[in-house]
Amino acid sequence: MTGRERYSVRVEGVKYGASFGTALAIAISYTANHSILWAIIHGFFSWFYVLYCALFRA
Repeated sequence: MTGRERYSVRVEGVKYGASFGTALAIAISYTANHSILWAIIHGFFSWFYVLYCALFRA
C-alpha cells in the first residue's frame, strides 16, 4: 500500500461517517420535535447533536 491508498480510504470513511451522522441527527430531531427547520439545523451539527441526545435526553 502506498500512502495515497490509505488516504483515499480514510477520506471515504469520513465521508460515509458524516453522511450517516447527518441522517441520524435529522431522524432523531424530527422524531423529537416534528419540525423540519430544527431537523435541518440539527443535521448541520450531526454527530454533536447525536451525542447530546445520547447523553442528556436518554
